Amino acid sequence: MTNVSALSAVQHIRPMTGKTQAHLMRASDGNLYITKFTNNPVGIRGLASEFLATKIGLSLGLPMPEVAVIDVPNLLIKHTPELRIKPERGRAIPCASGQQLAVRYVADLWQDRVFDYLPKTRFGRVINRQDFARILPLDKWLGNCDDRQAVYVARAGNRQYHAMFIDQHDCFDGANWGFPDKAIMGTHYGKHVYRCVTGWDSFEPMLTRAEELDCADLWRLASEVPREWYEQDVASLSRLIETLHRRRSVIRDLITQFRNCPRNPFPYWTARDGVQVQQSGLSRS
Repeated sequence: MTNVSALSAVQHIRPMTGKTQAHLMRASDGNLYITKFTNNPVGIRGLASEFLATKIGLSLGLPMPEVAVIDVPNLLIKHTPELRIKPERGRAIPCASGQQLAVRYVADLWQDRVFDYLPKTRFGRVINRQDFARILPLDKWLGNCDDRQAVYVARAGNRQYHAMFIDQHDCFDGANWGFPDKAIMGTHYGKHVYRCVTGWDSFEPMLTRAEELDCADLWRLASEVPREWYEQDVASLSRLIETLHRRRSVIRDLITQFRNCPRNPFPYWTARDGVQVQQSGLSRS
């Protein structure tokens, strides 16, 4: 059955940066949504990947913006010249109408500040910085093939930041629905975000929640994805869900693979005897 969207796009605000060529739109509920279209350059299944991965992340309690299905009327596209997709070659084409992916904008557009990048010297002001470790089990489990993406929101009159994890479209290897499982995939480029990692407890409670998520929960979340976004290929979706269910058992192995890579991402991992050591070949854990 085709999903019926409760949201409708009513106003175009501005184009967004990024390879999916999303646009910021105002919806019928009065809120702003970053809208990604079925004819985006990444591929239509990228919408299904982002929707499902975000739903799983939210179910685990991770700080991600809500996702929804939004109807973009053809009339709005026709009368909004900015609503265009620019392929690598050829002329720009209109964004697709109909059911698109809506990602709730993370801030008040007029009062808050949103940063794509935060200097290392300001990272101590991120009030939920431990969540960079807690999201790692998800990124490894779901096969995120991009760097871990985040934005930092500073509320009006506040000098602290709240990290929100965005752009889950490269989970399951994006539109490919595979799991290359390279050591550094799905990790943040900045080593400083993992300074809080001292052992397996640093990934909790998300690690245990991921390991305990059952197949029925995964199917419940997958049932919300519009079938058009995975081209009615129910068999491929079934294989994806079955693979995800099996992969719960290798999340710790994938984290260990990253831990042992040359980047040495967790220099403060605690040894078994409780002594905190630098991982320069001296760790006994």
